Amino acid sequence: MKIKRLLEDEILAQLESSTKGIVIYGPRQAGKTTLVNDILTKRKWKTLILNGDRRGNWWETITSRELSKIKLLLSGYQTLFIDEAQRIPEIGLSLKIILDEFPDLKVIVTGSSSLDLASKISEPLTGRIITHKLYPISFVELNTIFTPFELLENLEERMIFGSYPEIFSLHGILAKTEYLMNLTDTYLYKDLLEFGGIRNSNKIRDLLKLLAFQIGSQVSLSELGNSLDLSRTTVDRYIDLLEKSFIVFRLSGFSRNLRKEVSKMDKIYFYDIGVRNTIIGNLNFLNNRDDQGKLWENFLMIERIKRQQYAHTLYGCYYWRLSSGAEIDLVEEEGGQLSGFEFKYTKKTIRSPKSWLETYSNSTFHTINKDNFLDFVTI
Repeated sequence: MKIKRLLEDEILAQLESSTKGIVIYGPRQAGKTTLVNDILTKRKWKTLILNGDRRGNWWETITSRELSKIKLLLSGYQTLFIDEAQRIPEIGLSLKIILDEFPDLKVIVTGSSSLDLASKISEPLTGRIITHKLYPISFVELNTIFTPFELLENLEERMIFGSYPEIFSLHGILAKTEYLMNLTDTYLYKDLLEFGGIRNSNKIRDLLKLLAFQIGSQVSLSELGNSLDLSRTTVDRYIDLLEKSFIVFRLSGFSRNLRKEVSKMDKIYFYDIGVRNTIIGNLNFLNNRDDQGKLWENFLMIERIKRQQYAHTLYGCYYWRLSSGAEIDLVEEEGGQLSGFEFKYTKKTIRSPKSWLETYSNSTFHTINKDNFLDFVTI
């Protein structure tokens, strides 16, 4: 199934109106290469395509940063597309030369990890690039081709198998399961192990499994370290690497420095639920599992982030918890306004914690369930 990505028209307009380079981050297999190819197909620009995963005769030219050689390489092209650019040494300096010396050349760069790429391009390319993050397929994108009824009908599948683009083209549980197993075994750790300097991949796998069982809960780095025989500092570094590889993300606690507010430990969620379920070896449907609430929370959390990012909303997101145990799954702060959201997979609606409204009297509170979630995750 072909699903048009929300970023396509936006990036195309930027390429046509700006001389800045376009950098697209995102997980491997999230569709970055397909997105760029769709853009290039629309405009028929003569394009030089270089893939950092596959070295060619061009490698020495790009890494040499010699202008005369680069001119020979790029002569006659309207567009340069560098895929998996994080694998090219000092790519930021090479791109700086290209963007400065070839102002009419359209430059598109993708990276499946910000581990190495971000550090290579952030300083030399300041003011010269526009960055985007491409996620697995979002409900914002699905909402453009499916009816609300169809989206609800397929909700359980999204909560089990996730939303990587390839999943939508596969038929049957076996094919989807094999794809996710291959994804987690082959691609998930590829950049992490190469750029993160991690020698024992089993520790990362064990850490991910522990995190997968704890979604929606506050995570103690010390407890994780004790379970894995690692220091707290090492666990923190590993999680940072997992974030930069677009596997997990953290949610911090919200606090206005009130004593009763608990905010020292983060919660950790997965960018894709199918990956999470594969890591713990459980792709059963919802009536045969006991973690429906956790799946629902992770699903809504990442879909809301996709929605807010694609809408270019300037906001902060947190969880909220008191030492008494009162808590709210998600707190968004936008323009000085606080909004609290509690996630319930059933159609149950709950009242706001009394302590929330007492502490933040001008805030709002909403329960997000299967009846109203589409308004929460779509634009």
